[in-house]
Amino acid sequence: MFSISVTEIIINHCKGQASKFNLGHRYTANGTPEQQLTGIIGQNVILNLFDLGNFNGEDGFDNGVDLVFNNHKIDVKTMGRTTAVKSSYTNNFIGLQDYFDPDIYIFCSFNKTNDVLTVCGWISKKDFKEKRRFYPKGSIRTRYDGSTFETFSDLYEIDNTDLNTANSIEDLKNQLLTI
Repeated sequence: MFSISVTEIIINHCKGQASKFNLGHRYTANGTPEQQLTGIIGQNVILNLFDLGNFNGEDGFDNGVDLVFNNHKIDVKTMGRTTAVKSSYTNNFIGLQDYFDPDIYIFCSFNKTNDVLTVCGWISKKDFKEKRRFYPKGSIRTRYDGSTFETFSDLYEIDNTDLNTANSIEDLKNQLLTI
């Protein structure tokens, strides 16, 4: 895992995009405005790290592909948190996104208290389907800290320990170049 401080410039750009565009394109479980903003922040930081500029909602629905690198379609999945990420943490994935067509997922966590994005790791869609755990809508899930929530949609989970880890953006790019 590696972490990046998110600049106020990026956050303000993402807030502007979130206020202009509703990025939910599922028939339900489209994410709250705060959840959509968290996703935009994660996507925008990764785009910047790959030297691909800023997220632009004017481009319309991306069909689950946030960027292409080395001919791999990549979807950036970002969860909002209020604590630093631990390797034992879990990433959530809404089941309604399963029909999208990326080759790779990059899982991130955005700490909303200090504006730090942590790249937790990456995984191919094929490996994700083999390693994830499924919980149907209405399941009660228990977080690492013991608190619980009821799933509002079918949900998949994958632990950080099941992801391919990278220690820097250069390490991540090099790993993606070898697959």
